[in-house]
Amino acid sequence: MNFQKIIVPVAGVAAVVLGYRFYGWAGVAAAAGALVMWVMLHFTRMMQVLKRAADRPIGYVDSAVMLNAKLKPGMTLLHVVAMTRALGELLSAKDEQPEIFRWSDAGESRVTCTFVGGKLAHHELFRPGPDAAPPAP
Repeated sequence: MNFQKIIVPVAGVAAVVLGYRFYGWAGVAAAAGALVMWVMLHFTRMMQVLKRAADRPIGYVDSAVMLNAKLKPGMTLLHVVAMTRALGELLSAKDEQPEIFRWSDAGESRVTCTFVGGKLAHHELFRPGPDAAPPAP
């Protein structure tokens, strides 16, 4: 179970209640303002990441080897999209867990990432063999 989905709203409600308890309605206004600012910061970051990703081909990354080196289990899908600046090519069925995405580069190397609950669970690098033909210019 993802406790973050429970803890964050409970902490928000607790901040508003504590604001009212110690500072009255001014505390409620300050706590609510801080919560709205926090939500807006996360929304703005998400929109910036998606705007940058909209200008690139789906599933393309400059270097699959460098992406593989930077990936760590537990990263969110949004963080990986921010690193690649491109949406991944969806390999699994839509809205089905686990979600499998692939990013490829010009040298036909590719990284396949498995996300469970929006978090990176496993990633795998594939590099073409030396007998493979080089990409056409």
